[in-house]
Amino acid sequence: MAVSFNLEVEFNLKERLKIKRWIKTVVENAGMKLGTLSYIFCSDEKILEVNRQYLSHDFYTDIITFDYVERNVVNGDIFISVDRVKDNAVEYGVSFEEELKRVIIHGVLHLLGLEDHSEQESERMRQEEDKALLLYKTL
Repeated sequence: MAVSFNLEVEFNLKERLKIKRWIKTVVENAGMKLGTLSYIFCSDEKILEVNRQYLSHDFYTDIITFDYVERNVVNGDIFISVDRVKDNAVEYGVSFEEELKRVIIHGVLHLLGLEDHSEQESERMRQEEDKALLLYKTL
C-alpha cells in the first residue's frame, strides 16, 4: 500500500499520515484493498493542461482522477488544483482544509466506482463524502 503526495505548488499538506490512514480505511470499508495512489497537487493552469491533453476538455476543474483499479485493488493518479480548492472553499463557506479533504476523498470514491454525472449520482457522492469526512474526525 502506498499513498504519495506530489506537490507542484507551494502549500503545506497537514496531517499526511492521518490522511493516508483515512484513505486506507475508506477503501477497506468498501471491501477493496489499497494499492498505489498518487496525489498530484497543482495549479489551475496545470490541471487545465491535463484536462485538455488527456480528456479533451477545455475548462478548469478541481480534480481529475485516473483510474487504474485492478480487480479489488485501488490504484490511481489524482490531480488536484489547489487554486480551485481555495476558490471552492470561499464559495461554499468552508475552510480550505475541509474542502481539500472533501476533494481528496472525492477522487477515492470515483476509484471505488461512484460517479457524479447525474443529479442522483451527485447526491450519493455528496453523502459518501460527508460520511467519509465524519470518519476522518474519528481517526
